[in-house]
Amino acid sequence: MMSEPSLTLLYDGACPLCLREVKFLKRRDLHGRLAFIDIDQDAYDPAQWKGISYREAMARIHAIRADGEILQDVAVFREAYRCVGLGWIYAPTQWPLIGSLIDRIYALWASQRLRMTGRASLNELCNCKQNAS
Repeated sequence: MMSEPSLTLLYDGACPLCLREVKFLKRRDLHGRLAFIDIDQDAYDPAQWKGISYREAMARIHAIRADGEILQDVAVFREAYRCVGLGWIYAPTQWPLIGSLIDRIYALWASQRLRMTGRASLNELCNCKQNAS
């Protein structure tokens, strides 16, 4: 019997880099510790996922632990990699100097992710989602 996942990642299923990361984590997740929710699907309902809006989820990565704690940014990757036995890769992100540098790099990446992957702006994507409802 499959137990509840330790971590549920909210990801953008229309982002090629996000999809590559999700596929990698799914292959490594031999014990079913991770679950994945595609926020780009029309069926995405923030009420089911701790009220994390489409806009919030698109602006930066989020995950929800089994105990309900919400993780954001690099902490999501650190926990996801720990769940699949690769925690050592992200362990240095908890060190003071390296951690603050990695956090700044991630914030820059998150702010440019849509443009760098050839997507519409966050406002345009959010407007499309509102108009589709």
